[in-house]
Amino acid sequence: MIAGLSKAVVLYLTPLLALTSLILSFLAFLAPSLLLQDRVALTPSSNSSDGTDGASLFLGLLGSCSRPTANATVDCTVAALKPTYDFSDLPDDVPQILISSPPSAGGFVAVSLGFSSVFFLVYTVGSFRHKMGEKMAAAMDKPLIQRITAWMGFIGFFIGFTTHMIVRMWFDKTVSDFNGSVALGVDAVANIGNAFTMVWVAYAFLAVPVTVALSKLHVQASK
Repeated sequence: MIAGLSKAVVLYLTPLLALTSLILSFLAFLAPSLLLQDRVALTPSSNSSDGTDGASLFLGLLGSCSRPTANATVDCTVAALKPTYDFSDLPDDVPQILISSPPSAGGFVAVSLGFSSVFFLVYTVGSFRHKMGEKMAAAMDKPLIQRITAWMGFIGFFIGFTTHMIVRMWFDKTVSDFNGSVALGVDAVANIGNAFTMVWVAYAFLAVPVTVALSKLHVQASK
C-alpha cells in the first residue's frame, strides 16, 4: 500500500505540483502589465492610506499600471524586461524616484521560467513514459535524460528563487524609503504586494518535483 501510494505521488502528484507552480510563477511575472492589472502586483503604492479615494500604482517586473482614482480605468505601460514605470497618476509631491525594481531582474526570472517550463514538460513526459510505448520509455530511462531534467529543474528553481529573494529585499527597502519620505500632508502609502505570496507558494510546490528528480540522480550515483 505504501509503495503504491509513493508511486502515485511521484507519478501523478509531482507533475501537478510543477504545473501549479508554473502557472503561479507566470501570473506573478506577467502581472500587472499583461494580466490582473489591479489585482496582483509586487508593490502596490500610493493608494490613500486612510481608505479614501486616491491614486494607485501597481508595480511588477515588466512594468506598472496606475489609475487616478479607485473608479477610474487602469492604464498600463508596455511590458518589457527593462520596464519604464508611469508615475503620471501620482501626486507631484510623492517621491517617485524611490519606486523602482532591480535592474535585469525580469530577465533572470524569464530565464528561470524557461528552465522550469522545459523541466515541467520533460518531467511530465518521464512520469507518464510507461503509457507512451516502449521506445519512449527506453529513451526517458536514459541516465543522460534524467540528469538533464534534474539539472534544468534545479537551475530554474535556484535562479528564480534567488532572484525573487533579491527583489523582495529590494522592494522592502523601496517601500520603507517611500513611506519614510512621503511629505507630511500627503496621503500615500506603499506596501509589499500579493505577487510575492504567489511566488513563495510556487517555489514551495516546485521544490517537490525538483527534489524527486535530484533524488533519482542520487540513487543512480550510489549504484
